[in-house]
Amino acid sequence: MKRLWWIPVSLLLLSGCVPSDSDEAEVLKTEEEAAETAIIPSMQLDDRYYRTLLPYKQSATRGKIVNRLNSRYDIKEAENGLLRLSQNQFSPDDYYFQEGQKLTDEDANAWLSRASKDNPLGLNPADPRSEAQKKAGERPPAEILAHIVEQNYLVKTNEETIRLGGVSIGLALNSTYYNSVNEIAYEEAISQAQIEKEGVRLANEIVKRLRAKEGMAKVPITVGLYKQNSRGAITPGTYFSYGVAPGGQEAVANWTPVNEEYVVFPTSGAEEKYREVDTTFRNFKMDVEEYFSNFTSVIGTGFYQENQLRKMQVDIPIQFYGSAELIGFSQYLTGLVLEHFPGNLEVEISVTSTNGPEALILRKADQKEPVVHIYE
Repeated sequence: MKRLWWIPVSLLLLSGCVPSDSDEAEVLKTEEEAAETAIIPSMQLDDRYYRTLLPYKQSATRGKIVNRLNSRYDIKEAENGLLRLSQNQFSPDDYYFQEGQKLTDEDANAWLSRASKDNPLGLNPADPRSEAQKKAGERPPAEILAHIVEQNYLVKTNEETIRLGGVSIGLALNSTYYNSVNEIAYEEAISQAQIEKEGVRLANEIVKRLRAKEGMAKVPITVGLYKQNSRGAITPGTYFSYGVAPGGQEAVANWTPVNEEYVVFPTSGAEEKYREVDTTFRNFKMDVEEYFSNFTSVIGTGFYQENQLRKMQVDIPIQFYGSAELIGFSQYLTGLVLEHFPGNLEVEISVTSTNGPEALILRKADQKEPVVHIYE
C-alpha cells in the first residue's frame, strides 16, 4: 500500500507549502518595515495553493471567528472559500499568502457590533427599542454581519523586497438570526434579497474604511459575500457573490455570482441534478455495509461548482478493529472507490473510530490509484 505524507487539511489550505531540508527558502525584506525579514519557502505543494510568508503571522481577528459563526463547517469554509475566490484575482504563481494584518482587534470589536451612540462604527443595525418596548418583548432588528475574514496577498517589488499587492475580505452573513428577548430564545430567517442588499452595502463601507488605512489607498480589494448555514447543519454555507474594488476606488464593482454548493449524500431530495450521484453513492454505501453488518452510517458530502460535482468526502465511523482487519477494510474501500466513482472526481474517505482517525484514502481527480494511509 502506498503511504500518504499527511498534512492537516487546515494547514494545507492556508499555507500551501512546507519547507524541506533540500529547499532553499528566500529571505526577503518587507517594503513597509525594512528591518523586518520574511522567508518564502521554495516548495509549493500544488499550483492551487499559495506559498506562505514565514514566520507565520496570525490575524488579529482570528479568534473571533469561533464565537461569531454557527459551526466548525462555516469556520473552515469562510476561510477556504475566500482562498478560492482570491485565486481569480491574485495568482498563486505571483502572490504570497499572509493572514490579514490591516484589521485590528479594535476594528473587529467595533465593526461587528451594533451601531450606537457609543459605537458609531458598528456595522450591524442599531437597536431603536425603548426600555418599554424591550420589556414588552419587542424584537430588535436582525444582525446580518457575523464575521469579517481578511487575507493579504504580497508580491515582489524586486529580488529582495516584497509589498502588499492585494487584500481579500470575506463577509460572513447570517441566514438565520439567533437571539433571545426576556430570556425567551427565538430565531429569525433573513431573506436572500436582504442578505444580498446588506452585503453590498457592507462591502462598500468596509472598503471605504480600509482605504483610510496606511498603505491601502491603491491596493486592489476583493470582497466575497458568504451566507453561513443554520445551527445544527452538517454542511457549511457558501460564498454566493464577489466583487473587486480596484486600487484607488472606494466602491466594489463587477459583482460576479458564485455557484458553489455542499450536498449531503445519501440525499432525501428529489432534485434531478443530484439523482445520478445519489444512486452512485447509495450503491457504494451498500457495498461498504456488506463488509461489516454493524455500520450505522456512511455519510458523504459532495462539493459542487457550476452544478458539477468536484469532490466527494466520505466519513465512515467504525468500531475498534485489529490492525489486520483495518488493513483489509481499507483495501476493500480502495477497490470500491475505483469501482463506483468516476476518475475525474476527487474522493476522500476518512475512517474513524472512538480512538480517532484510523485510515485515510485519497484519490485526486484523474489520479489512477488512490493513496492510502493507515494510522499507527
